[in-house]
Amino acid sequence: MGTESAELTSYVGRRQESADLLRRLSTGRLVTVTGPGGVGKTRLATRVMRETADRFDHRVFVGLAELDDPGLLPNLVAARLGLGDAGGRPIMDTVLDNLRDSVTLLLLDNCEHVVDRCAEFVARVLEHCPGVTVLATSRQSLGVPGEQTVPLAPLPLPPEAGDLSGDALTSYDGVRLFVERATAAWPAFTLTPANSADVVRLCGRLDGLPLAIELAAARVRSLSPGQIADRLTGDLALLDTGSRGASKRQSTLRAAIDWSFDLCSPAERALWARASVFVGSFDLDAAEQVCVGGTDPAIERDLVLGLVDSLVDKSVLVREDQEGVGRYRLLETLRQYGQERLDAAGDRHRTQRRHRDWCARLVARAGAEWTSPAQVEWTKRLRADQANLRAALDWSVREPGEAAAAVWMVVDTTEYWTVCGSNIEARTWLDRAMAALPADHPDRPRALAGSALFALLHSDPARALDRLAEAHQLSGALPEGPRAVALAHVAHVRSLAGLMTFDPATPELAATAVAAFRAQGDVRRELHPLFVLAIATAYASPDVADARAVLDRMTTLTESCEEFYYRSMCYHAIAFVEVEFGDVDVAAKAGHEALAATEPLHNQVGAAYVTETLAWIADRQGDHVRAATLFGVAARLWHANGATAEVAVSLPHRRHLRSTVEALGQARFDRAFAAGRAKSDVRGRVYALNADAAPADAEDTPLSPREVEIAGLVAAGMTNRAIGLKLVIAPRTVDTHVRNILTKLDFHNRAQIASWFTARRS
Repeated sequence: MGTESAELTSYVGRRQESADLLRRLSTGRLVTVTGPGGVGKTRLATRVMRETADRFDHRVFVGLAELDDPGLLPNLVAARLGLGDAGGRPIMDTVLDNLRDSVTLLLLDNCEHVVDRCAEFVARVLEHCPGVTVLATSRQSLGVPGEQTVPLAPLPLPPEAGDLSGDALTSYDGVRLFVERATAAWPAFTLTPANSADVVRLCGRLDGLPLAIELAAARVRSLSPGQIADRLTGDLALLDTGSRGASKRQSTLRAAIDWSFDLCSPAERALWARASVFVGSFDLDAAEQVCVGGTDPAIERDLVLGLVDSLVDKSVLVREDQEGVGRYRLLETLRQYGQERLDAAGDRHRTQRRHRDWCARLVARAGAEWTSPAQVEWTKRLRADQANLRAALDWSVREPGEAAAAVWMVVDTTEYWTVCGSNIEARTWLDRAMAALPADHPDRPRALAGSALFALLHSDPARALDRLAEAHQLSGALPEGPRAVALAHVAHVRSLAGLMTFDPATPELAATAVAAFRAQGDVRRELHPLFVLAIATAYASPDVADARAVLDRMTTLTESCEEFYYRSMCYHAIAFVEVEFGDVDVAAKAGHEALAATEPLHNQVGAAYVTETLAWIADRQGDHVRAATLFGVAARLWHANGATAEVAVSLPHRRHLRSTVEALGQARFDRAFAAGRAKSDVRGRVYALNADAAPADAEDTPLSPREVEIAGLVAAGMTNRAIGLKLVIAPRTVDTHVRNILTKLDFHNRAQIASWFTARRS
C-alpha cells in the first residue's frame, strides 16, 4: 500500500495542532485540515499519520495535487492500494471491497481542486467501510456529514516591539523555522542582535506562512534578512525559487497562490483582488461598499456575503472576531497577489477610490455622532480600521485633486486622533494634504487650524502660532459663511495657545469661539473652547464664580450628550479651577470623575492631564509623597503621548512641583517620583483613583497577581467589560477571574472586593 514520503527536513512547531489532530482522529472518522496554501497542511497531516501506527493496520497516503480529472479519483486510490482492474467491474466497488473489513487511515492530500468528487468518494467510503478513518487536507472543507474541520493558522511570531534576544525569539516557531532553514541554506548564518529585528520584520511580512518563510530563508545565501524584507514589499518574485525536489505546486509561493486563485470562480477572484485594497482587516459592510461594481465580472452588493463566505471556506480570507464583530483579512502574501491581479484587471484606481470614499463616509459618520452615546463604539470602530484610514489618507494626498478629502478625514475626527495619542501623525497628514492643495484652496484655513491644534497638543506652540497666522490671513478671502466657521476655529486654537502661554487675550479669544460655534448650533465644537474659557476666566477674574458659571454650561452640555471625551474634559476643568482657586475637596472629587471618564475611550492624553492635576490636588492637601508619586505617573503618560507638562500646563506644574520637592526634600521626592513613573498603566490609574498607597504584593494573599490586578480595577469601579478592554482579555475571562476572587476570599459581592483591596494598601 502507498505510504507517505520520508521527511527530509526538520519539523518545527505544531505540537498543539498535532495533539489536537490525534485526539480528533481517535473520536471521529473524517478530519479535514484546512488553511491557505503554504501553511503546512500536508506536513502536519503526514507527521500525524506517522504517529498513528499503533492505531491502524494500514496507513495510505493519496496525493491529489496532480489529479486533473476528478473522475479518476477512485483509480488513483486503487493504485495506492495496489489494486488493479477487476474485469470491467467499477473501480469504486473494488476500492470499497478492499477497504470494507480493514482498519485503515486514508490520507487524501490536497482535495481542494476536486472537492466535490472527494466529498462523494469519502461519503461512500465512510458508509461502507466502518474501519476506515479519513484524514484530508484541503483549502476548503469537504462538507460531508460528521466532518471535523481543523483550521491551520500560520506559525506564531513575536511582536516587532518585543524582546529581541535570541532565546526569546526562537521560542516562536515562525522565527525558529527561518533560522533552521537559513542555517541549512548557509551554515554561516546565525541569529544575532544585529539582525534579529530584521528577522522578526521579515517573518511578520510573510505572516508566519511556513512555505514563504522557507523560501525566504533560502535567499540568505545572497541577501541579508533586512534586504530580503525590504525587497518583499510588493514583490512575490523574490520567493520564486524553491527546492528542486518539491512538487511544482510547492516550489514557489506564487505557484501555491496561483493554485488557490485557479480554484476560485470569476466572482471570487474579483472579490479577492478588490479586497486587496484593504489594509489589515475589514468587515462585511466595508466589503459590500468597496468591492461591488466593476466589470468582468460586475459584483452586486447582495452577492458579497456569499462570496466572502466562500473565500473564507477556501482559506483565502481569514475570519477574526473583534468586539463581537466578524472581520476578515487577507494574509499579506495573498494581499500582494490580489493587488497584482487588480492591476492586471485595470481596476486598482476605481477600487482604491471606492475604498477612500468608504473611509471618508465612515469618518464623517463618526464625527457626526461623536458627542453621543455612540462615542465609545465609534472609537472602537475607528481603531479597528486605523490601517485602512491611513491607506485612504495616503491615497488622497498622493492622488492629484484629492487632498481636500484627507483634510476632512482628519479634522472630522480631531478628538479620535487625540485619544489615540496620534497628534503628530494627524498633524503630518494635514501638512501633507496642505502641500498638495492649491494656495488659495478654501479648505486650507481649516487644515492650518487643525495642524495648529495638533501641534499644541504635542506641546509645540511656536509651530501652532505660525499655522494660525496663515489661517487667519487666508480666512479673510473666504465667503461670509465659510469665513465665520474658519475664524471660529482659528479663535479656538489661538485661545488654547494663549492658555498655554498665559496670554491675557485668551478669555476674549475663547469667548469669541464659544459664541461663534453656539451661533452655528455646533455643540461639539463649542465644548473645547468652553474648557479654555473656564480656566482662562478663573485666572483673569477675581471671582471664581465667573469660571464656575462657564463650567455649569459645559457640564449641562456634556451630560446631555451622554459621552465621555468632553465629560472628562469638563470634570478636569472643574478640578483645575477648584484646586487653583476654590475648594480642594471639590477638585479631588472632580479629578476622580475626570480620570474615570478617560477609561472607556482609553484616552491616555486625557489621563495625562488629569493625573497631573491630581498631583496638584495632593500637594494642596499636604500629601506630598502621593503628589510626588502622581507626578511620576503623569510624567510617564506625558512622555508616552509626546507632550510635556512643562509646556501644556507650565505655571501650575512648576509651582506644585516646587512645593512638593520643598516639602519632601529632593531625595524623597525622587524616590516617590520614580515609583510613580515605574507603574504600569493599570497600576498608575488605580493609584490615582484612590487616596491610599498602591496594593501590597500578592504573595500574602490567596490571589494570583492577575487576580490582584483585577481586584484593583473592581475597586476602581470598572465593569467587567471595561476591565476586559483594559487588559485585552475577553469579558468571559474577567467574569471567571471575579468569580475566583469571590470564592478565594469567601466574599459575595464586588463591594467586598473593593473594601478588601483598599484595606490592604500600605
